[in-house]
Amino acid sequence: MIEWVSLRTGARPVPQPVATPVVWASAFCGALILVAVHNMLVGSDRPGWALAAVSLLAALLGLCARFTAAPGTAVLCWLTLNGFAVPPAGTLTWTGGRDTFWLTCLCSAALVGTVLARIVQARAAYRRIAGEAAPSPPDPDDGRFGPHPTPHR
Repeated sequence: MIEWVSLRTGARPVPQPVATPVVWASAFCGALILVAVHNMLVGSDRPGWALAAVSLLAALLGLCARFTAAPGTAVLCWLTLNGFAVPPAGTLTWTGGRDTFWLTCLCSAALVGTVLARIVQARAAYRRIAGEAAPSPPDPDDGRFGPHPTPHR
């Protein structure tokens, strides 16, 4: 009889990223909440603060996402910004320069978060693997290696 055994037994050096649909749902809901709070506190006449807040959200979501989730995260955040952070609220518009800049900022933020997470995780994995693989040097005073010769003068 064949017995299937998982090759991934034990701790993984790099954690598994969060599923893309979960990241996208979090991006959409988080952006809606941030834009709603922005509209209550600041108003819809200054969308720059909303862009900064939603870009920070995209970067934070990028910390736990795959690279392939970055464009969708940026588009979902942009849809929320465009639909609710600029007048007229609830209407999607395309203003060439502004919306291109917004999409670039949001996609860059998501990618920067993902790259930063991968660098931190790779360094931590290297330290774990290098720490396990490198044996500690023997202690010369433990007596297992026989008497130590005294240097001759």
